[in-house]
Amino acid sequence: MQVTSRLLVSGIALCASMPAHAEMSFNRVATFATPLNMAAGEDTNRPSSAEIISATEDGMTLIYTDSPLGVVGMVDISDPKAPMPLGNIAMGGEPTTAVVIGDRAFAAVNTSESYAEPSGKLVTIDLAARAVVAECDLGGQPDSVARARDGSFLAIAIENERDEDLNDGQIPQMPAGYVVKLPVTKGAADCAALQRIEVTGLAGIAPEDPEPEFVDVNGAGEIAVTLQENNHIVIIGTDGAVAGHFSAGAVTLEGVDLTDERGAIRFTETQVDRKREPDGIKWLDNDHLVVANEGDYEGGSRGWTIFNRDGSVLYDSGLDFERAVAQIGHYPDKRSDAKGIEPESIEVATFDGTPMVFVASERGSVIGVYDVTDPAAPVLTQILPSGVSPEGMVAIPGRNLLASANEVDLIEDGGVRAHVMVYERQDAPAAYPMITSQGAAEFIGWGALSGLVADAERPGVLYAVNDSFFGFQPTIFTIDATQEPARIVSALPVTRGGMPAQKLDMEGITLDGKGGFWVASEGRSDQLVPHALYNVNAKGAIKKEVALPPELAAHEIRFGFEGITRVGDVLWMPVQREWKDDAAGEVKLVAYDTAENVWTAVRYPLDPKGEGWIGLSEITANGDWFYIVERDNQIGDAARVKRLYRVPAAQMVGAPLGGDLPLVEKELVRDFLPDLMALNGYAAEKIEGFAIDAAGEGWVVTDNDGVDDSSGETLFWSIGMVAE
Repeated sequence: MQVTSRLLVSGIALCASMPAHAEMSFNRVATFATPLNMAAGEDTNRPSSAEIISATEDGMTLIYTDSPLGVVGMVDISDPKAPMPLGNIAMGGEPTTAVVIGDRAFAAVNTSESYAEPSGKLVTIDLAARAVVAECDLGGQPDSVARARDGSFLAIAIENERDEDLNDGQIPQMPAGYVVKLPVTKGAADCAALQRIEVTGLAGIAPEDPEPEFVDVNGAGEIAVTLQENNHIVIIGTDGAVAGHFSAGAVTLEGVDLTDERGAIRFTETQVDRKREPDGIKWLDNDHLVVANEGDYEGGSRGWTIFNRDGSVLYDSGLDFERAVAQIGHYPDKRSDAKGIEPESIEVATFDGTPMVFVASERGSVIGVYDVTDPAAPVLTQILPSGVSPEGMVAIPGRNLLASANEVDLIEDGGVRAHVMVYERQDAPAAYPMITSQGAAEFIGWGALSGLVADAERPGVLYAVNDSFFGFQPTIFTIDATQEPARIVSALPVTRGGMPAQKLDMEGITLDGKGGFWVASEGRSDQLVPHALYNVNAKGAIKKEVALPPELAAHEIRFGFEGITRVGDVLWMPVQREWKDDAAGEVKLVAYDTAENVWTAVRYPLDPKGEGWIGLSEITANGDWFYIVERDNQIGDAARVKRLYRVPAAQMVGAPLGGDLPLVEKELVRDFLPDLMALNGYAAEKIEGFAIDAAGEGWVVTDNDGVDDSSGETLFWSIGMVAE
């Protein structure tokens, strides 16, 4: 046996407004998990986070805030491809933002006892000693901190945030927020010269209760601040007085998904006069402001905007960014009724003479990269994969680097930890996305790809299904893998009686030899989703349903068929995990003869368990072999078993159910863990699709869980020619 390897499929991230080619691209070069900064002996099972991030002036060290641990974390990126932990520094409260001036970091720390009695402080950190050297009372709950370009002062947004459980979160809720301007002299914050700048009476919404969210300082020393809940933006002059202010306004969104309907991406609705409610803000230059319209109150227009300083709109992305995110499989459908992809933070920097805006989507877990050479017509050049929920970003143009802080820590759910991720601008094509629907004849939003089969005649053409996450939109996707990145070129709805089929959990697909497909539905009896096989015609209509025989159904548990393949009249399906009648460490490969209506099975030996469980995810028959994907349910550093095995076809002779079943022998073909790490992220849990195309090339796809408690990354790659 021989498998000829080929590098992971990569390509330029071509979205609706992206150019056909870019000479320079950002690619992720490293991932740093926040628990790495915990001290020896410390309980690494404590939740942690990476929220707002900044860098030292030489660009060699990253500093991020970690409010769950109450610390500021530091990371050495002298070698950006091999970040090293520098440890955590306790803040005596919840740090929100830390910025650097010279050899000092200044962290805003929330020490509030309650929403009604907010308090906070500014903590000064000696970076060389990694120690707190001074503190300054801020009088309220701080959120964002920004520094003057020349390091002469700090601007701090004192939010005094609302209690979302009080009066349904409605404002006003006193006390009001304000802005602090604090001089910095020779590395020391001059607390005695703290200037409190009031911003009450300005906004049209709850003017008596401004809630400053984010601040930035331009080259002239002017401060811009967003009042997110108030849907307002304020400019503060160099004298510390309000120099201008304006409403962030509202937009009408046409072609948006507003229904939190489990599993259907339908950009068909309209939302009138949606307030922008900006969060992150950056000066593009002294005359233009860039904001991310996340919305944390009643609004959120799902995009980002460039304002002239007088408040007039120079550019608004509308829904373009959200649609581009959906085309690479990152649309968070469960957030449709809320704020969609939630653009939250903004970064602005110039790389090799090109001004750029970076927009982080908190819920899509991606970063949009825009060329703003013409600020009236930004061009989306890339979408970068980030960790779960990027909260902050910092650009380091002098080193061609970008870093993101990703706040969600899923340790309590057995998932991946919070991460800092590092990207390098390279003379190379973009490595992500690896699969996209951009360029299809019709708009296609997608996710949760869970089964794969190749076209019988056309090399590089494959078909994939989505699983029960998209229970209201079961779909068969056609993929053209001859392009880089691979393209989803069409989407075929699976229907029953002319309507989208319900109660399906499609986890496998194979050709039926008659122009249609057989689909394996894993099923969940506790949710009344049957374990079953479905024959679907070329138009997507279910023409036949095959239920499990009593001898098999009597022993079922939640985890059913994962994958399906056909040899002549016989369909083969792996049962993902042990059922009630299986020996520990063994599962069934079940066969159904479609001509004789006869069920048989063999036994398959699983790898030994470590953490979690081991199970099967896919099966593909090819000549003298059956190829089987075996994996654990672990993610990130805990992942151990992500493997492709093969079983001789000669051993795939099933015995009647209920009796002694033959045990097949397996042979390792490929360890997928190096493939899963090729994008310098963390190992994904679910390899759920494998197919060998008409030319003999093997293709693999991961399931991104519909971007639910997931980074949303979908990896799609070739393992090269699978030869005998």
